[in-house]
Amino acid sequence: MPKSKRIVIKIGSSLLANEELLTPRWAFIQQLLNDVKTLRDEGYEVVICSSGAVALGLSTIGETPETAGLRDKQAAAACGMPILLNAYKQVAHEYSFDIAQVLITLKDLEDRRRFLNTKNTVHRLIQAGITPIVNENDSITTEEIRVGDNDRLAAKVAQMVQAETLVILTCVDGLYDRNPEEPGAQLVETVNDVNEFLEVTKGVSNLGSGGMLTKMQAANMAQNSGCTTIIGNGEAEHPVTSLLDGSRKHTKCIAHDKPATDWTTWLTDRLQMAGSIVVSDTAVDALCRGERGLLRQDIQSIQGAFVRGDVLHIYDEAGNERARGLSNFTAEETLILARNKEIPTKQLLGFQTNATIVSRDNIVVLDNRHIQWDTPPENELEQIEDR
Repeated sequence: MPKSKRIVIKIGSSLLANEELLTPRWAFIQQLLNDVKTLRDEGYEVVICSSGAVALGLSTIGETPETAGLRDKQAAAACGMPILLNAYKQVAHEYSFDIAQVLITLKDLEDRRRFLNTKNTVHRLIQAGITPIVNENDSITTEEIRVGDNDRLAAKVAQMVQAETLVILTCVDGLYDRNPEEPGAQLVETVNDVNEFLEVTKGVSNLGSGGMLTKMQAANMAQNSGCTTIIGNGEAEHPVTSLLDGSRKHTKCIAHDKPATDWTTWLTDRLQMAGSIVVSDTAVDALCRGERGLLRQDIQSIQGAFVRGDVLHIYDEAGNERARGLSNFTAEETLILARNKEIPTKQLLGFQTNATIVSRDNIVVLDNRHIQWDTPPENELEQIEDR
């Protein structure tokens, strides 16, 4: 077993909901919580990140995965959540432990204050001996403000609770070097560098919103915080413990030897891009040397309707992402400052402040361990006039 006493388990929709009937798969839930009971008895603290609410609620509103639109899925989530939690509650009661639901949205993970509030809630539940069931609040979120997949949500939770192991249960044995349906496909047993396998991770299940790509992204996020990820098939008598003890096939993504701090992982491991800026190569060099923050004269273009405190993705002139940092200004204020670099900030904004767009202490330079994001399309960039 892992050395850590804290484990996060992520379960996909296809394991929790019958694909044809869209009803709970009671046998799987029984096996899952049997394993949770075993882990708890051995002194482990367990957090579950669960999909399934939308899938379980579709039949209630007369829809299918193929026909459901955004509003249908929101309504289905509202119908399916009590079905899902009731199933967990009934089975957990059989094994003499309590569960609690923690509903979160994208902002609860991306906004620092809300992230800490959520973290405090989860930690308090763990302290009380209660197993948190974490779900995205799909009934009120739209496609634009969703986490988007529960794999990366689980990785953020693993970072939040400082887990040493993240177990992702899915419908395959793990990561393959190509499409597992192709002849000669080989299971990848150990992954040190997630970037090497991103090109072979395509496709999603009918019920889920993520495929192997999101699992690799989640594994990368977990690696950065010192958490090892195990990806394996959930269709087993002991779906979790048999992966932890190595008795079944799986893929293990090894944690980095020197994990980043909580602050660094929160700032760098983003779920969505709030905004981005392209800066001069001279500025990038200064940032990478830690000499200063990002100034208004450094900016060549910006993208996104970001606000103060949002994390910006910082690109060099060639379009390579080099750093991420907290913005001191809104997108509108940044544009005004960058396009009028000779005019005092008080005259432009109505209040006295320096024109540092991102402070040096709030910038993290990316290294090879991070998955870089592509620069936004040219038509989304707001260009700054030639200086």
